[in-house]
Amino acid sequence: MEQKDLDYFKDLLTGWLDELLSQADYTVMGLRDADGNLSDPLDRAVYDSERSYTLRMRDRESILIKKIKGSLEDIQDKSYGMCEDCGNDIAIERLKARPVARRCIGCKTKQEQVEKLIGA
Repeated sequence: MEQKDLDYFKDLLTGWLDELLSQADYTVMGLRDADGNLSDPLDRAVYDSERSYTLRMRDRESILIKKIKGSLEDIQDKSYGMCEDCGNDIAIERLKARPVARRCIGCKTKQEQVEKLIGA
């Protein structure tokens, strides 16, 4: 992969990471400041549902943050854009669609087929 491509993905991933981390700070403050003393059962149910949804989203975003940090480390190591299964280059188009991709489209398709067969 050319240096200009690495620079492009580094900037893209860094911006994405900064955005996710700032959202995480905002969510933590919102959860901490939220008033959980609701006397109406319906209000309480809505509050609990929204809180659960927010926590699930935070969990998914924390996984994404780890993937972004891993991709940034790969850029530093000059191994970004290489399939971790076959070692071939991952297509630039795939990386633009999914910058944290670890597998080329062929290996990812095979992985998904295996997961579908075993029910994972």
